Amino acid sequence: MIQTMLWLAALLSLLAVFAIPVVTTNNDLEVPLLPGESDRCPVCGMLVAPFPDWTAQVRHGNGKTLFFDGCKDLFRYLLRFEFYAPRQDRKDVAAVFVTNYYDGEVIPARTAYFVVGSDVMGPMGTELVAHRSREEAQGFLEDHHGLHILRFDEIDDSVIREML
Repeated sequence: MIQTMLWLAALLSLLAVFAIPVVTTNNDLEVPLLPGESDRCPVCGMLVAPFPDWTAQVRHGNGKTLFFDGCKDLFRYLLRFEFYAPRQDRKDVAAVFVTNYYDGEVIPARTAYFVVGSDVMGPMGTELVAHRSREEAQGFLEDHHGLHILRFDEIDDSVIREML
């Protein structure tokens, strides 16, 4: 018993050292992960890890996580789901996360406020800039000449097309 506990503690320590995200249960679908060095955006093919301030992710019900180099490509994926994920069912999207602009924390996309049209550029140019609160988004909009603040369900193809 003690040997098993020591082995388990050593394994958990090793995982913590290498920051390997582990998903063990369906409850863990609510826990955002970090992209690996070889993870590429399924929309544009860009490596995601070099841009941690912009990372977004979709977690499917089977535990598979897709990482994006920014919110713009995340929404391109979600809005053209049948094109980017033809073998997936839209109902299988279990969680969607974005990175909060000011502190870099990963937050649920459905609760975020997105600033459109600012002078802040992401890895692929113009970007939807995610914020945890309306107050943060409003301050950012004023400081960076943004045009609008939108919620998750307000972002459609026309918003994305204007950014391309």
